[in-house]
Amino acid sequence: MGKLREKLDECSLPAALDAVGERWSFLILRATFNGLHHFEEFQSELGIARNILASRLAKLVQYGILQREPMPDDRRKVQYSLTQKGAALLPTMIAMRQWGERWETCVPAFPVLVDKRDMRPVQPMNVLAHDGRVLGLDDLHWALPADLARDPQEAIAAE
Repeated sequence: MGKLREKLDECSLPAALDAVGERWSFLILRATFNGLHHFEEFQSELGIARNILASRLAKLVQYGILQREPMPDDRRKVQYSLTQKGAALLPTMIAMRQWGERWETCVPAFPVLVDKRDMRPVQPMNVLAHDGRVLGLDDLHWALPADLARDPQEAIAAE
């Protein structure tokens, strides 16, 4: 079988980049993962211009990554929080941070991201096989859905 090439207009990567593929959007998400929720907090922490921040927050809300809600104690103020879709970006954010540590800054991040339960650093993000093996670039290739291996339990049940 020859190499499969995904058509650009059918690839999910450009769609993901449309939603979050801009520096300020990633920094806003980073701030949200770190517990910031208010426009003023984002602006103060990031040093971002108000018009750019407003635009990026609106886009993240539009794409369903953040939700905008009135504050319970003062309905004139709003807070931003991650949706389930936004929270699903956590592995991507961690992987990019780890990549930056290794290839760009070449120094360990500070503070260290740890498992809250036992206060030990998280493992490097990896691409894993169905059985948990770490896969490298040479271990991967594209396949059509019809060419996928059947689950052994599924094959037994079909017989």
